[in-house]
Amino acid sequence: MQLTEGHVAFFKELLGTESAVIDGVSADAFADLEPFNVDWMRKYRGQTRLVLKPKSAEEMSRILKYCNENMLAVVPQGGNSGLVGGSVPVFDEIVINTARMNKIRSFDPVSGTLVVDAGCILELMDQFLAEQNHIFPLDLGAKGSCQIGGNVATNAGGLRLLRYGSLHGNVLGLEVVLPDGTIVDDLSRLRKNNTGYDIKQLFIGSEGTIGIVTGISILCPQRPSAVNVAFLGLESFDKVQSAYREAKQQLSEILSAFELMDGQSQDMVHNVTNNKRPLEGSHPFYCLVETSGSNVEHDNEKIQGLLESLLAKEIITDGVLAQDETQVRSLWSWREGIPECLGHWGGVYKYDLSIPLADLYQLVEDTRERLASARLIGDDESNPVVGVVGYGHMGDSNLHLNVATRRFDPLVEKELEPFVYEWVSRHNGSISAEHGLGLQKKPYIAYSRSETMIRLMKEIKQHFDPVYVPAQFHYVYTTDREQNGIMNPYKYI
Repeated sequence: MQLTEGHVAFFKELLGTESAVIDGVSADAFADLEPFNVDWMRKYRGQTRLVLKPKSAEEMSRILKYCNENMLAVVPQGGNSGLVGGSVPVFDEIVINTARMNKIRSFDPVSGTLVVDAGCILELMDQFLAEQNHIFPLDLGAKGSCQIGGNVATNAGGLRLLRYGSLHGNVLGLEVVLPDGTIVDDLSRLRKNNTGYDIKQLFIGSEGTIGIVTGISILCPQRPSAVNVAFLGLESFDKVQSAYREAKQQLSEILSAFELMDGQSQDMVHNVTNNKRPLEGSHPFYCLVETSGSNVEHDNEKIQGLLESLLAKEIITDGVLAQDETQVRSLWSWREGIPECLGHWGGVYKYDLSIPLADLYQLVEDTRERLASARLIGDDESNPVVGVVGYGHMGDSNLHLNVATRRFDPLVEKELEPFVYEWVSRHNGSISAEHGLGLQKKPYIAYSRSETMIRLMKEIKQHFDPVYVPAQFHYVYTTDREQNGIMNPYKYI
């Protein structure tokens, strides 16, 4: 249905404060709406004319109930830090932003259970927990802007998954508002609750297509008192796999991260930042190894032993250990700084993939060769592609294949898609490891999911986000979810 000034008047009366509604229907608000219409990569752009910022589950409930009754499509949006176009409108859908839902509701220092609003920023929550000697089980490069509601909705993975597991395991309960305005209050604080279906799991990773998360109860571990970081240089991907095996064997329970970076990614970070490299010379591959524990002397001895062992076995050619917190942050910057540095030249085609470890880096090499054969890679403006790099979470078999470009170009896209997805499918991988499907990957879900699984997901969508159309003074059910569903339409499945 077309958005009218009457609809806007309802929302203004509901939300009260002027800052809670950005109105582009009855006035020109292009500049104010722009940040909500465009993703941070500036790859996806919508044309919303209305942004709503509820402050509670009750306000969210009244918004969705009204939108459902008036057939007004909506897009849930948190920090808008996603990479697949899932958090911006495709057309003129209403954006429901959760930034004002930012209260920490409670924290139990005995159990480590944290209950928060969906709009709480990840980094601020981790800072709060640090004061309580706890740590948030999720860590992302976008932690300064991403919100926990969006993290849950996309089942974000990140840098701590190897140690603390996924959100499917750490989230204890959720508060969710359904499309018809029903508030599902399942904010359990219990680790064990074996009474029927675990409904909350449906909303973790659902990308705002069946409901909007407004509250989260999550288990947070004790903050480690001993953190060590090693930065390694290696000659081949076979050596990287050997190093990972050794790290698991020798570090065992204190291993908290094992990050992979190829030489090209580190060259680009160096070219952009001009920072001094952690290691002398250049290496084809780099790994960052982190340990987190409670005994400084014990952990130092173990990671020092690992470094000496890797050198003695000629698995690595060089390595360095951080000596203090400043060096820890410096070493991590070479991994966390990759995404921002790759955007230095213009645009980046980003692919977040799960691939069996033995084949993980082969895709980078094959993609690089494919684009080179198409004569799209070069050092001058006539070539759209600057370079092809691979990095990611080695411990999770999660590769970030990134193609840095001077501009988004249809010729590049033609070479990349569906080539990348076909390659992943042949190697029994997943086309989305942690970034979700959004708009970008919706057409390609069949490369990772069977017809039966896709049908079941569509039936779940149909159950939670039904559409009724009048016919002969009665309401009849329609199965055309893509055209009529109000919750984050045109995406996901």
